[in-house]
Amino acid sequence: MVNAINSGSLETLTPGQTLLLAARKVEGNKTQLEFAEILNQEDRPVNALGMFNKSDERFNTGGKARRAWMSVEARDAEVLLGIDLGGEYTTNEMGHVVKPLNILNPEVDGQRLRPQIVETTEASEWQAANIHKAAKRKGKDGEFITHKGMYIFTQSTVVFGEPNNVFLDADVSVSNAGILANENVSVNTGEIFS
Repeated sequence: MVNAINSGSLETLTPGQTLLLAARKVEGNKTQLEFAEILNQEDRPVNALGMFNKSDERFNTGGKARRAWMSVEARDAEVLLGIDLGGEYTTNEMGHVVKPLNILNPEVDGQRLRPQIVETTEASEWQAANIHKAAKRKGKDGEFITHKGMYIFTQSTVVFGEPNNVFLDADVSVSNAGILANENVSVNTGEIFS
């Protein structure tokens, strides 16, 4: 069945699969759909160090799904996706009113909906006003990652078919060379410090 609710989960999501995670009530009587996808290796250069240390949880940074959101008219989304967005919504840990959907590889008329990730050094108005939240970092509260000395921002959208992802090369600096998985291991070089 196309667009079956609870046909997937973040825990079982594999690279190349898309998950329509949830619907969320937002301003203007709109509903926001949240999509997640673990990007294929061909979308990014292969990290040999990460591959040779995949059993070490300190190196496990590549398995996280990238997200994209799309604000919709609920009645239009219901018709196009063939699902019911009414019914019970709950308040999640961030205070958002959401309805879990967990639809694996959602489609409309046989065309898959997928997140498209485009990195840029040009910030949106909101990103420019919220650099501390919006600019790319090394981990949640780590140093900012730059491209040619400028902050990197992500513009994520939802597209039909194959996404055209764009990733910027990060600047290499003395601090980049020593990204630590903890105090003892550099994620970039694998060097172990005692």
